[in-house]
Amino acid sequence: MKEKRSRYFIDAAKAPRIQQLDGLETVILTGLHGEKMMMALNKTLPKHSVPLHSHPHEQVGMVYGGRARLRIGDEEHVVKRGDFYCIPSNVLHSDTTIGEKPFVMLDIFYPPREDFIKKLEQK
Repeated sequence: MKEKRSRYFIDAAKAPRIQQLDGLETVILTGLHGEKMMMALNKTLPKHSVPLHSHPHEQVGMVYGGRARLRIGDEEHVVKRGDFYCIPSNVLHSDTTIGEKPFVMLDIFYPPREDFIKKLEQK
C-alpha cells in the first residue's frame, strides 16, 4: 500500500533538495503548493561560506545546528543552535561555517523564493 503524504506534517527526509552553490544545500519544506511563505533548511558545509548577497524576500529563522559567523547588514555575530535572526528584504547577508559540523539554518521566507522553485523545476 502506498504511503499517504500529509498536507500538514512534513517529512524532511522526503522533501525536495537543491544545491544553490558549492557547499550550500537546501531542503525545501513548504512553499511549493501555493503557500504564502516558504520554509527551508539551508545547510552550509564545513569550510564553506555563503557570499554576501541580498534578495527581495524577508527571511527569519533559527540556527538548527552548527555554528557560523553570520553577517546581516553592518552587524556580524557568531551564532549557534537555538539562536534566532531576522533578515529584512534587500539587506546584504552572508555566513561562514565555524568548525567541523555543517551550519544549518531553519529559514522562513516571505514570499516564497521563486529562484528555489525554478532551480527545482530544472532538476
